[in-house]
Amino acid sequence: MPADKDPKTSVDQLIKRITGEYDALSKQLKVIARYVEQNRHHIGLDGIQQVATQCGVQPSAVVRFAKHFGFSGFSEMQAIFREGLSRQLAPARNYKTRIRDVIESGAGSLSSVQIANEFLSGSIAGMQELQASLHGPTFKKAVDLLAESDCIWIAASRRSFPVAVYLDYALQHTDKRVGLVSGMGSMHLGQMRSVRKGDVMLAISFSPYAEETINVAKMAEERGARLIAITDSRMSPLAKLAQVTLVVQDNSTFGFRSLNSTMGLAQSLFIALAYMLELPYQTTTPNGQAVSPK
Repeated sequence: MPADKDPKTSVDQLIKRITGEYDALSKQLKVIARYVEQNRHHIGLDGIQQVATQCGVQPSAVVRFAKHFGFSGFSEMQAIFREGLSRQLAPARNYKTRIRDVIESGAGSLSSVQIANEFLSGSIAGMQELQASLHGPTFKKAVDLLAESDCIWIAASRRSFPVAVYLDYALQHTDKRVGLVSGMGSMHLGQMRSVRKGDVMLAISFSPYAEETINVAKMAEERGARLIAITDSRMSPLAKLAQVTLVVQDNSTFGFRSLNSTMGLAQSLFIALAYMLELPYQTTTPNGQAVSPK
């Protein structure tokens, strides 16, 4: 077995290898690759048939995927995800299993309060999963990039647009120059002419990935801006362009994806940046002693 296909590896190493080889994979294997990355916290609990069903492929394709990355089969690949795994690390799976059981049981219609509770439970599960998976050094690098830049651009479309609007509002409370690429009146190109080398762009998009956002991110990169991607996979088109990729997945309830986890990540990013920007600020008392501002 080639050295670069050694299955004796960590989950992070495997995901990194999958990301590196993603472009060369077949269409079916790409679907499995995205599923494995996005469900890494409960792959160790899922059977091969469940993985295949969720990916819309045959179990043989899942086996083929595992063998492509040097494993004898699905079970050997799954073993690395099981190491140190507990059900507490997979709140989303418990939630999804429960809601599917409710729907498939045909136990009658749900009340409005039950629907609200299920939707809120899904949002809580997504926040817990984000908290467990947030990569500290990557998050810090994103904050550092924002702090270093004089001008911050924000781009998002469709479902992600509310997050961009919030970031535009929040970042206006700093001394940074902030630009929201809204595309109003189809003026993406006109807005992008103001992007300069050294600027930072926050680009937000999730599968199936808004073409408008991808194009804006590419233009920003061509103009010398650095890119921070907020997306659902390290294999997304935005991640390939970005200096920093923050991965977040919002849970789906009754076919509707919330924005709670993404909004929580955006708010965390702003608060961390605001805190960093305020650290150097000090005032002095009449006797000359430096004190931190209240």
